[in-house]
Amino acid sequence: MGSVVESTSASGKPALFRLGDGSLSDALEQELLGLKSGDKYVFTLALEAAFGAVSLDLIQYFSRRDFINVGEPEIGSIMLFTGMGGSEMLGVIRDISGDSITVDFNHPLAGHQIHFDIDVLEIDPVLEANDANPAS
Repeated sequence: MGSVVESTSASGKPALFRLGDGSLSDALEQELLGLKSGDKYVFTLALEAAFGAVSLDLIQYFSRRDFINVGEPEIGSIMLFTGMGGSEMLGVIRDISGDSITVDFNHPLAGHQIHFDIDVLEIDPVLEANDANPAS
């Protein structure tokens, strides 16, 4: 048994998305295709179809000196890092030992299968019709 990562029913704010816009993984979209308003659906995505396996290449080691301008990090904290070329990425502080700070840049759900329990509340027929008949 895992833990709940997100519950839109607990927050009272349903998830809104548009199939085919690239915001969801292909595997997740395939599971959702054909569902209708009122449907309830439970499924699990294997880790390969969800966020993938943990990549050891995405675990990096830094010196405490690298954190002088931002202060002492805490294990478990999530920090924003600037990569080569100026891209930004989130990293989780995994370990602090002596002068070494271990940062994990894997997605926090990498290495886990993801269980979904879905209630389809509404499908917007206007958006659905526009997707079926795109303007030229």
